[in-house]
Amino acid sequence: MTNVLTTVQEKIPYTIYSGDTAIWKITDLNTDYSNSTHTLSYYFRLESTGAGFTVNASADNDDYLITLSASTTAGKTAGIYHYIAYVTRASDSARVTVDRGQIEVKPNLASSSADPRSHAKIMIDKIESLLEGKADKDVSSYSIAGRSLNKMSVQELLDWRTHYRAEYNRELAKMRNENGDGSGNTIKISFGNTATLGYYDHHRNRKYKIGN
Repeated sequence: MTNVLTTVQEKIPYTIYSGDTAIWKITDLNTDYSNSTHTLSYYFRLESTGAGFTVNASADNDDYLITLSASTTAGKTAGIYHYIAYVTRASDSARVTVDRGQIEVKPNLASSSADPRSHAKIMIDKIESLLEGKADKDVSSYSIAGRSLNKMSVQELLDWRTHYRAEYNRELAKMRNENGDGSGNTIKISFGNTATLGYYDHHRNRKYKIGN
């Protein structure tokens, strides 16, 4: 695993964890927007609530170096943050937006009581509880497209389970890619006489086939 504190990546990370330090640099701006006469800033805004914050880059030779300190990320609500990056000219405060996108801030499990499961994983668990006849006590509070889960037919539940399993599989693939080691919860498991791709759900102590 790369030491991201000493080997600085040249792009903003897709995800960070609350309480972690994130560092990246921008190497292709200095020719047009010299860091001796301009300032690079990032503004982040959380979806739905509108809460935002700004971080200014520092000059690092011919690059711009951006640091989200542990103290900065520690107090941030988990969720999707949209951002813009812009340069400001020192002489007259003229501003130009040079990038935009989004990152996800994930909760710090060591200090948060929030459910660590993704939305897709939660929906899989709720649907499974109904299909097994062991509905979770709060399942009635979960709905899809305005319909409560406990009002759906078995076929509808099966269809939505397939949908959320596919979404969860993409999340696991993304996690493995971010880890850079090909590991994760997706494994080759056996259903009958056929080995296929699936995942092991430690929460329910069950194996699931992906896609059905």
